Amino acid sequence: MRTEQEKTNLQKISDFADKSLLIVDDDNPLRDRLARAMEKKGFQVTQAESVEKGISQVKNTPPAFAIVDLRLGDGSGLKVVEEIQKYKKNSRVVILTGYGNIPTAVAAIKAGAIDYIPKPVDADDVESALLASPKSKATPPKDPMSADRVKWEHINRVFELCNRNVSETARKLKMHRRTLQRILSKRSPK
Repeated sequence: MRTEQEKTNLQKISDFADKSLLIVDDDNPLRDRLARAMEKKGFQVTQAESVEKGISQVKNTPPAFAIVDLRLGDGSGLKVVEEIQKYKKNSRVVILTGYGNIPTAVAAIKAGAIDYIPKPVDADDVESALLASPKSKATPPKDPMSADRVKWEHINRVFELCNRNVSETARKLKMHRRTLQRILSKRSPK
């Protein structure tokens, strides 16, 4: 539940004439789930799973809102953000990433994004970021991930990028293979 200050800082989707939302993410289940949730909230959603398809969508119909994954199979989501800014300057773009760090957050904001949200993401958080008043400060998440959960998410993301190869993942993370196996065998922390 949002606080009174959060509610006053948020605009409503009904306040906008153009409700078009482009979601660009190569994680199909996440993209589909997010698209359904955002449609229920009143957005008119289109989807793309790559930089190339995202740019094509932008050229055909520039969206008023966009949710773009930072790392896509065929390149950086920042290319899509830059393309959106070329065609529709006042578009509100939120970057999603499994690789949160300060340099990429700065690059996203410079490219034209209004917010930068780490995965896993909640539709309410995305809606809040998209509809936040440009003059208001971002509100911290009400239930942020614990440090243990962030570490677990990062390890599992690297594990997936290494095609689930434990030895290669252990080398990249500079940890012992058996330690990594113990971490991977446990459930995700809260």
